[in-house]
Amino acid sequence: MRGFKLIERFKSTQVHALSSSEATSRRNKATIRKLVSKSKFNTTTTTTTTSAVANLVVPLQLPSADSLEHSIEPCLKPINLVEALAELYHRLECCLQSEKASLCVEQLTLLRSLGDQKLLRRCLRAARQNAGDVLSKVVLSAWLRFERREDELEGVSSMDCSGCVLECPKVNLVHGYSPCLINDRCECRCPQGGKQETSTEETQESVCLCLPDEEKDVSFCIGNEEIDCVRWRIAALSDPFKAMLYGGFVESTMRKIDFSRNGICPKGMRAVVLYSRAKRLDLFCPMTVLELLSFANRFCCEEMKAACDARLASIVGSVDDALILIDYGLEEGAPLLVASCLQVLLRELPNSLCNSKAMNVFCSSEGKRRLALVGYDSFLLYYFLSQVAMEESMVSKTTVMLLERLGECATQRWQKALAFHQLGCVLLERKEYKDAQHCFEAAAEAGHVYSVAGVARTKYKQGQPYSAYKLISSIIFEHKPAGWMYQERALYNMGREKGFDLDVATELDPSLSFPYKYRALAKVEEKRIKAGILELDKIIGFKLSPDCIELRARMFIALKDYDSAMRDIRALLTLEPNYITSNEKITGKYLVHLLSHVVQQKSQAECWMQLYEQWSSVDDVGSLAIIHQMLENEPGKSLLEFRQSLLLLRLNCQKAAMRSLRMARNHSSSKQERLIYEGWILYDTGYRDEALARADRSITIQRSFEAYFLKAYVLADTSLDPESASYVIELLEEALKCPSDGLRKGQALNNLGSIYVDCGKFDLAKACYENALAIRHTRAHQGLARVYHQKNQRKAAYDEMTKLIEKAESNASAYEKRSEYCDREMAKVDLDVATQLDPLRTYPYRYRAAVMMDEQKETEAVEELTKAINFKPDLQMLHLRAAFYEALGDLSSALQDCQAALCLDPNHTDTLDLYQRARKLSF
Repeated sequence: MRGFKLIERFKSTQVHALSSSEATSRRNKATIRKLVSKSKFNTTTTTTTTSAVANLVVPLQLPSADSLEHSIEPCLKPINLVEALAELYHRLECCLQSEKASLCVEQLTLLRSLGDQKLLRRCLRAARQNAGDVLSKVVLSAWLRFERREDELEGVSSMDCSGCVLECPKVNLVHGYSPCLINDRCECRCPQGGKQETSTEETQESVCLCLPDEEKDVSFCIGNEEIDCVRWRIAALSDPFKAMLYGGFVESTMRKIDFSRNGICPKGMRAVVLYSRAKRLDLFCPMTVLELLSFANRFCCEEMKAACDARLASIVGSVDDALILIDYGLEEGAPLLVASCLQVLLRELPNSLCNSKAMNVFCSSEGKRRLALVGYDSFLLYYFLSQVAMEESMVSKTTVMLLERLGECATQRWQKALAFHQLGCVLLERKEYKDAQHCFEAAAEAGHVYSVAGVARTKYKQGQPYSAYKLISSIIFEHKPAGWMYQERALYNMGREKGFDLDVATELDPSLSFPYKYRALAKVEEKRIKAGILELDKIIGFKLSPDCIELRARMFIALKDYDSAMRDIRALLTLEPNYITSNEKITGKYLVHLLSHVVQQKSQAECWMQLYEQWSSVDDVGSLAIIHQMLENEPGKSLLEFRQSLLLLRLNCQKAAMRSLRMARNHSSSKQERLIYEGWILYDTGYRDEALARADRSITIQRSFEAYFLKAYVLADTSLDPESASYVIELLEEALKCPSDGLRKGQALNNLGSIYVDCGKFDLAKACYENALAIRHTRAHQGLARVYHQKNQRKAAYDEMTKLIEKAESNASAYEKRSEYCDREMAKVDLDVATQLDPLRTYPYRYRAAVMMDEQKETEAVEELTKAINFKPDLQMLHLRAAFYEALGDLSSALQDCQAALCLDPNHTDTLDLYQRARKLSF
């Protein structure tokens, strides 16, 4: 009976849901049209009143809770990520050198769902470091460059050598594995474009004069011209020539040989003769070398072909060159030339996606077939291309075609799962539901359980909600439950059961944003808008999700709190400058324009004052909004863009932070300033030594606060011995002598105090922190508390952290830190608050688990860690759980956790020690 009623409920509500959403959509479209038309009318009227303008903003309707829908993530999500990572690490330990690069790419694919950009870049660097074939080097090097988005850096050519050996265009074209450190510097600085060519007859003659005299005993006749040659040298070019000139053929006895019908001109034949004697190709123009390549192919001159291939590969310097020469390379089977052309096109991404000729090389089946002729129909190549295309547009035809080619290149199960799942996601976005369903089903057959969510969604879109509900319910029954399963089932559920599923989803994975959005809108529909805002505050407090910020801004507009709405929209535009609202498709910039009529605009001086206020109250979102307004007042101010990047990094918005850094670099007013921003970009993408080199060059040009601070920061990012610590102290002291504002000097004083504490110089550290607090650097309370704790003044340390908590409202890290300075019961209370404010912080879970182990509650301790590991497989938590398993005698589980942790960081010393110990015990 219950099953029958459930089917009836789905049948009865489906039509109403569709008609309701359609009506809502029509109402919203009409409202927005009215809004835009009114706005255009009012902009021509100088007497627009504040209340009239306010009415323009109000019609931005909130969506209904039931109309919300989350996306299927276009990445692999194993049911048991820890098990998958452990198994992968085991294979990495045992594999051949030639297999390592491919396994590192698989590792990148598994870890992508975690969203840690630094972790992904480390996987890419490891893959490039272990690559042996030319194509893999070319693709991975271009991928690393794309992740840094060097295409957005002004004055940087795609074929420039940055100085990092892993990304040097010349090094990429050398076949074979060459072990190198990530920070190894490349001595070459690759020139742009091709080398200067010397192809005149005079040059060829001058070289001929330098060659030893040899008797020319055979002539090749081409038309009316005779080209004299040395018979044995021509015979040495290939076996066919040897057979012709010295074998049983009639040409072996001829003094003159007619060569008119062999597809080579007299100039080309003279080049063949010169090559046979000098073994040089740098004397000829590219067209001549192309003719020699074709000649070498026709007569099996392997040495000459390889030389022509290498020569032509070395002169590809632009997209135009690449598009012309790649056809010759594919036709003549010249792999190095093709690789060089591909390198130019790949390093020009994403711009290459707009070039129809370039995309014809990659997207079409014919293009893939031609690449296969030189062995370049590679999964890795299409993997990179499809990821770039998806970032640019999830619904373009180019993206679809590249993913189709990716599926054709897939050979391993994980490759097939990835290709079909991502193609399914793209087709779902394009509303091609039947084709999307087939792709998701193929991915599920390849072992990817998460793709079943895609199958269910496509069925739901095709009017089969009950079938979708049953499908997800079966997944929950058959597998260990995960947050995404309950989130997905909630879409096909209703009423209390829907709310129950979303609550379970949040409990299993608090990082999922959809449940918060649904609950917030449900409260709005109950006329409790403020309660809805508080619900969104929960996730925005630890995860800056653009869709949640947009929704909160809409709620503030509904409350007519336009100042808060403006703050959120400015923060949103900082994260995504081209943001478009989800329902009405209005740009965020246009919303700022509308709200500017009802929100008082501040001068630059007032903005600076408010920035100090927000900074001292540790309001990072508010600070982002203020800096956005300051950049609106003063566009292209590199100093502000740099501050913006620092805030974004603190908020764990790595992509947005890197974009701000690139903008700061492009807008820098001097070379020494540009070097500083380049140094930060290199440091944040893993090139520590290059970052230090940029800092040194900047200091050489001009001493500045930021140059010294950059150098000190990079050097301090390792365990410091006393000598190194003293040097970092000197650098920070030099930085403080240079001009800067209070915000940055407060940070420098805070860092200096931290190093003094590490060196045991507590009085000097205390002075630094007090000076930082004097210029309103609120976070210095934490450092001062640490000083008191080191002096065994726990009460003073606790009180100092309480001051920080009072100033920085809802700051999870402050509660976490204060827990270190109180008794166990009070610590548990603080850590529970920290988890409530930010469930992604791992220390509270580790502390509670350690307490449980002390109380001999071993099962509860493991469960506490497992609860967090299920949605955030953190290195420290995996290491601690492995230690617990070892203590309990469960060595197989300990080994698995160690392997998963080492997959995240293969150089983590404590985990390596535990792993070796557990392996010995298991034997």
